[in-house]
Amino acid sequence: FGTDEQKAKFLPRILESEDWWCQGYSEPGAGSDLAALKTKAELDGDDYVVNGAKIWTSYAQYADWIFCLVRTSTEGKKQQGISFLLIDMKTEGIKVNPIISIDNRHGLNEVEFNNVRVPKENLIGEENKGWTYAKYLLEFERGNSYSPTLYRGIEKLKSIAKETSIGNGENLIDDSDFINKLNKCEIEIQALEFVELRIFSALSAGQRVGPESSILKTRGTELQQKLQELSVEAIGYWASPFVYDTFANINEPSIGPDYAMTIAPSYFNGRKTTIYAGSNEIQRNIISKAVLGL
Repeated sequence: FGTDEQKAKFLPRILESEDWWCQGYSEPGAGSDLAALKTKAELDGDDYVVNGAKIWTSYAQYADWIFCLVRTSTEGKKQQGISFLLIDMKTEGIKVNPIISIDNRHGLNEVEFNNVRVPKENLIGEENKGWTYAKYLLEFERGNSYSPTLYRGIEKLKSIAKETSIGNGENLIDDSDFINKLNKCEIEIQALEFVELRIFSALSAGQRVGPESSILKTRGTELQQKLQELSVEAIGYWASPFVYDTFANINEPSIGPDYAMTIAPSYFNGRKTTIYAGSNEIQRNIISKAVLGL
């Protein structure tokens, strides 16, 4: 959707990892209902003047640029007045406020815009057509390939189960109830993989991902959480002593086996996956309307 000049300016620097980008979509009052966004961009001569705030912006503290949805009109449907701007994070008037998560890490931020001047040449496509471009971009954000990582998770769980004793000379790998859960999860991953392959085949033929990406996002993230839950079940009480000090520079040995150290933080961090990029409830609405035609 960008001009040739924009492509020549930005794409090589992205490919060479010279520029780090963050995403300015969600706002304090607009999450899954993204079209409710209020960050405003008003044209003033050759610049847009941007005021508002974005939230949950991952790694904005490191970003060189932000691609941002802004409101340029209040007429018609709320989706129709949104534009897509590229903003240099070094521009005067931008403030990045850290959001420290419960594990004491800084990955999330709120980004404030106070009379930020953005050259109108940084507008992508047409004014008030940003919603169309954002939806296209979300097809790829939601339509990731989940199955390879999920298969690795299955293999890791099998390895843990072989090493975890459940008494009576048996290990967790011998527990039929646990193995049944693991096998059922693996079958669901295989089904997801087939859907992924169909979509990637269509992509290779020049077709779009389309709303089917919501299927991948919904099933992929739910299966991620299933594996995380099974991992916590597998290590049992070794999941309990997780504290921030686990990853701090201390001289004390870790509690429990080495492989247990990351399982609890992965489990808690994974609660967000069914929320970000549009909650799975929203994805099911998209599937119902745009895929099944209900």
